[in-house]
Amino acid sequence: MSAVAQEVLIYLIAVALILGILAAATALGVSHLEAVHPPTGQFVEVQGVRLHVAELGLERDAPGADPAVVLIHGASGNLEDMRIALGEKLAQSHRVILIDRPGHGWSSRPQSDDYASPARQAELVAGALEQLGVRRAILLGHSWGGAFAAAYALAFPERTAGLVLMSAPTHPWPANPGWYNKVAGLPYIGPLFLHTCVYPLGLLLVNSVSRSVFEPQAVPEDYVRRAAILLVLRPKTFYSNARDLALLENFITAQVPRYVDLRTPTVIITGDRDTLVSPQINALVLAATLPRAKLVLLKDVGHMPHHAVPEVVAAAIDELLPANRAPAQIAGNQSGRRDPAAPHAAASIHSVPDSRHRASSEAASARWAEAAVVRGTTRSGRRPP
Repeated sequence: MSAVAQEVLIYLIAVALILGILAAATALGVSHLEAVHPPTGQFVEVQGVRLHVAELGLERDAPGADPAVVLIHGASGNLEDMRIALGEKLAQSHRVILIDRPGHGWSSRPQSDDYASPARQAELVAGALEQLGVRRAILLGHSWGGAFAAAYALAFPERTAGLVLMSAPTHPWPANPGWYNKVAGLPYIGPLFLHTCVYPLGLLLVNSVSRSVFEPQAVPEDYVRRAAILLVLRPKTFYSNARDLALLENFITAQVPRYVDLRTPTVIITGDRDTLVSPQINALVLAATLPRAKLVLLKDVGHMPHHAVPEVVAAAIDELLPANRAPAQIAGNQSGRRDPAAPHAAASIHSVPDSRHRASSEAASARWAEAAVVRGTTRSGRRPP
């Protein structure tokens, strides 16, 4: 064997050794994560997929239990994020259902890209809710979960009592899902990356990524542990999350023309300092489109309103209860088609910490004027998220 061949062989052995160590560390780390963060709810099987759900609050037949409140988490998360921000608070007066979306938390999912579709995930969750005896629900979807919630309402309008879309991507945006999500989907290289690199890299980056997600707010104390965020570092979960993000824009692009038919009373909540999901590209445009919508623009709040101002989010849910919903509260007409002479929607601006402050009608009108401008923006001239 030549010297060159020997040197190449040594390098190959070294690489194989390093990858073996990383794979072993990942396997041990995943085992530890699952022991530290076991399932906290029950499992419901729908079409061969096991969905992890947790029920809080009122019993299904108790007064006030209908409609139930269903909380849908965003990308990279699981139901524990919703539990610690809203679940326990809402459970005092509602029947609350928390769900790990297919492929996330403790819910299973086949590897087919069909399951990365918000509509397909909504179909599975609808089956789970039916088994739980939920006739109608108010759905709250955060971030990626907002696209899910909109898809659910479009597919099951008779079962949707109201929508809260929070920091939700609803329109195409000039961004990419990140190099790591692209690598995870590559043949051959992707599985190697998932089983060797994701776990150690995730441990190194989780705190800085959490800060960027919450900014300008601080990350809640002990959030990563309490919300079981590290579960996303498991190879199967990371792959599901990567495919969700990689394919989301194509799904949303196809869903946009259907928004005019979304007649469910809707509250759209967004922070004016959200750098992950642009209010200009998404919330403002959607509020100007939906037949029955109200926009809540949160001053000095970023991507995580349910942690920053949970009382505002809870009030939005209560406003959608049939007993509390007056005709003037959610703008629109019964046909679901907008009257061109009618105002687009109700609008409110909340300051933090004084969330009760409301803007003047002139300020609200200015927001809707801005929405109309953004609505006509072309793909080449879109504002940054």
